[in-house]
Amino acid sequence: MKKAHLFVLFSALLTNIIQAQDEAPVSVVKNQFKINLLLPGFVYEHGFNAKNTLYSEFSLGIGFSSNSSSNSSNFAVFPTINEQFRHYYNLEKRAAKGKRTARNSGNYLAVNAIYNFESISTNDDYREAVPSYTVGALWGLQRTYKGRFNLEFNIGPGVNFDKYETEFVPVGNFTLGWVIGK
Repeated sequence: MKKAHLFVLFSALLTNIIQAQDEAPVSVVKNQFKINLLLPGFVYEHGFNAKNTLYSEFSLGIGFSSNSSSNSSNFAVFPTINEQFRHYYNLEKRAAKGKRTARNSGNYLAVNAIYNFESISTNDDYREAVPSYTVGALWGLQRTYKGRFNLEFNIGPGVNFDKYETEFVPVGNFTLGWVIGK
């Protein structure tokens, strides 16, 4: 008889715990730090409310350009600061399907601003790689898996400004890394 009462009590508690988890609001994390490996860098993402974050990244960027008329090319490595205001739009839908939403695992739309510092390696025979900034609109996705392995991809149109020209450019980024901290 006591076993039956304990079973009923345990079942009721377990049901309440499961329902409480299901009813918990799906939200971005308040503070998230990441290390990127492909283009080495550090990221801090600050959650403002349930769906919006400010993403700040400092990393190394790479670029390649060529000039067919002079038959020359230029490969550049430069420090980069990337700021994005992100709106995660599908967290509830992912949670309803039983997919992960932990550590901002979802799809987002973002307004993006990138500043590329002067190149730390360049070809002196080609036009200098000068500082530039790019603004754009992005669609992206971020997934953080159980081992805190993080994958991120975003793409969209942008406008690049430097001392030589202003031009429309594609903006895209793919990163692999780890979420660090809690």
